[in-house]
Amino acid sequence: MSTTEAFLEAPTLQFTDAAARKVGDLIRGEGNPNLMLRVFVQGGGCSGLQYGFEFDEQVQDGDTCVENLGVKLLVDPMSVQYLTGAEIDYREGLEAHEGRKLRWVCS
Repeated sequence: MSTTEAFLEAPTLQFTDAAARKVGDLIRGEGNPNLMLRVFVQGGGCSGLQYGFEFDEQVQDGDTCVENLGVKLLVDPMSVQYLTGAEIDYREGLEAHEGRKLRWVCS
């Protein structure tokens, strides 16, 4: 493990099996097995923060990496402080927001 990666033994955020399966499917669809999901927080939105998701091929200095089912989720050092205790999940259908759970929802 390089010094730029912080692999967590007890993750500060949860990356559910459902989310890992969906992300894995999307990565396979992109045809690039080097892709990882980056989750980030940036200024904006009604609460002053917005959550974002994007694919990335590079682990940056200080990134936290959570792996589930062979899929890696990356969080930068600034964002991890806002995402501690969050759950990254995927469910299909309509669903209400529940606390600090981040979900992709397809209707």
